[in-house]
Amino acid sequence: MYQIFLSLWRTFVPYLVAFVVLQAARLGIHLNNATVNSALTTGFGTVYYAVFRVLEQRYGARWGWFLGAAKPPAYAPAGATAATGSHAIDYTKLPEGG
Repeated sequence: MYQIFLSLWRTFVPYLVAFVVLQAARLGIHLNNATVNSALTTGFGTVYYAVFRVLEQRYGARWGWFLGAAKPPAYAPAGATAATGSHAIDYTKLPEGG
C-alpha cells in the first residue's frame, strides 16, 4: 500500500508546485480564462515531472525530492503477487474482459 501512496504522491507534487507557481505568476499576469489557467497548470506540471524524473534517473535519487520523495516506488516483478494470505487475488485466472 505504501508503494501506491508513494507513486500517487510523486504524481501529485509536480501539479501542486505548478499550481503554486502559476498562482504566484498571476499576481503580475491577469488570466481570466479558467481553461487557459488549467492548461498552463497541466503543462507546467507535466514538464516539471518529466524534468525531475530524467534528472533522478541520470544523476541520482536526490533529484527525486523535487517530486516529493527521494525514491521512486518499487513494484513487484511480473508474476509475483504483492498480497499474501486468504485475501490475495490471482488476476491471471480471471476470464478475458474481466
